[in-house]
Amino acid sequence: MNQTPSSLFGDDFQAVLEHARDDGSAQLRLTPSPADWRDEWIYFLMIDRFNNRLRPPLHSPFDDPNFAQFQGGTFRGVTAQLPYLKELGAGAIWLSPALRNVRFEPGTYHGYGIHDFLGAEPCFAENPQHADEELRELVDAAHAQGLYVIFDIVLNHMGDAFLYQCDSQDSHCRDHGGHEASFHSAAQNVLWRDADGIPRNGTTLIEEIPNPSRDAFVWPKELQRNEFFRRQGLPGGGDDTVGDFASLKQFRTELDDVQRFLIRSYQYVIARYDVDGFRIDTLKYLKNDLARIFGNSMREFALGAGKKNFFTFGEVFDNEEKIAQFIGRHTRDRSDLVGVDAALDFPLRFTLPGVAKGFLSPATVSGMYQHRKDIEQDILSSHGDATRFFVTFLDNHDVKERIRFEDPNDSHRFDSQVTLGLACLFALQGIPCVYYGTEQGLHGRGTDEAVREALWGIPGFDRGSAFFKALRDIATVRRTKPPLRYGRQYFRPISGDGNNYGISPFAGGVLAFSRILNDQEIIVVANTNVTKDLAVDVIIDQDLSRPGDRYKVLFSNSSNPTPPNEVVQRPAGAVHVQEVDGTVRTGPLHTIHVILDPLEVQILGR
Repeated sequence: MNQTPSSLFGDDFQAVLEHARDDGSAQLRLTPSPADWRDEWIYFLMIDRFNNRLRPPLHSPFDDPNFAQFQGGTFRGVTAQLPYLKELGAGAIWLSPALRNVRFEPGTYHGYGIHDFLGAEPCFAENPQHADEELRELVDAAHAQGLYVIFDIVLNHMGDAFLYQCDSQDSHCRDHGGHEASFHSAAQNVLWRDADGIPRNGTTLIEEIPNPSRDAFVWPKELQRNEFFRRQGLPGGGDDTVGDFASLKQFRTELDDVQRFLIRSYQYVIARYDVDGFRIDTLKYLKNDLARIFGNSMREFALGAGKKNFFTFGEVFDNEEKIAQFIGRHTRDRSDLVGVDAALDFPLRFTLPGVAKGFLSPATVSGMYQHRKDIEQDILSSHGDATRFFVTFLDNHDVKERIRFEDPNDSHRFDSQVTLGLACLFALQGIPCVYYGTEQGLHGRGTDEAVREALWGIPGFDRGSAFFKALRDIATVRRTKPPLRYGRQYFRPISGDGNNYGISPFAGGVLAFSRILNDQEIIVVANTNVTKDLAVDVIIDQDLSRPGDRYKVLFSNSSNPTPPNEVVQRPAGAVHVQEVDGTVRTGPLHTIHVILDPLEVQILGR
């Protein structure tokens, strides 16, 4: 068993970093990056809720919406299902946080309560004494399957490693046993908890505790200073980014030493586990430019280890304006530092599922992208245009509602909404991300735990699932058609009468867009109406088509799709077209006539 380093400056720590460096020889010690992350799509799984190869979930039912403790998923459980993920077509897996949480907190099955930033979580190991080795085995096995691995990491806070000494006015603190406190304008006294979770009454300063246990407090030892933690309780005072996340205690990330020690810790994680990217939790809470400094530091370290395209993307659970503050750099910024590469695409999440379900108009999606152009036009990432590398998704562990809705009277009535949404997701700009269990029809909603089901309980890993097959087919089209990965994106006006064209302004309408790369155009047309067939004319690129050309159906979620009619030329003055940007034109133009079943999506190409 290899011992996990306790210090950021010990010989054992430094040896791991040195071993990972690119020494100019032909053989790199770490796995090279993908040439372009748009070539991959990401499968996001929660380690505790994905699989255990040795036994069933600890709690039944597997999808209990109120169960907030460990179910027993393991690193080797994930390893056992890597062939399943490869067959599904995934190019990368994003793991929920895998680093060590305080052992006395059963509610941190999700992994976001880290207290040891250098070691793997023993609860996720079949042999807890070898957790570090089992995590590295998982990454190595994924690489052997051709899958890249992204770690979910935390910079804003640590686990519930100390309790507040409640003052007489703080009833919230007393009601929660000191695990949480109301907001205070100044730092409060705290009691650090030992390996059994019991507060130590002898001192309030962690730096004065002799022989600290590796199962408690915070590690590496350089972080063991009270002043590094805000200790002001829950958010308040007018800034909702200042304060603990419930019982998870916030770092003072504005401090230079806190930044330096966290950066060095995660550089070790890259070297020790050969990870290919980081999803950064709660990015917008970071202070004093840490988002940019951290992103740049990870990129530079990875470059020195032969990973030339290490990928970072952040969680900014907010709008375009807020996201723009935390990714890349502004073109007017004179700094040489380029920060986090991209963001989770929450603006798309706020629109696309509603459109796919017929609640919002297709114009909502085109309007979102038009707004993005305005907000992000001066933002550059290490990849150039940051927005083309946003990680897009329909649902995840934080949104309390999976994309699939199961009607209690007809369980499969709305299944096509899932495949329609996935087809659009995989065809739009960005790097698609699918939440585990989508391919098996999971449909939890209402609470965090409701969408964190133990997948290996029921339904397991059924390759015959209709959702599995559809997702695999969609992924195959994306893999074999470069415009869907790299192409320019245009939202296409449609017409019901052949004369008047515009982006559909009504809920339940038709969403149409093209991806164009050089001389290839791929067209996506989706009928979001639950009950009605729709027949529309769709504008296509006039320079890339000729009258009489025919487009093929590359994918449809209908069992019997109707191929589009041949390309028709509309002469000048014969049509009225309202474009996305508000301009009007009257032709000439080329169109195809598409007939769609309710909730049918077609991906068309030649």
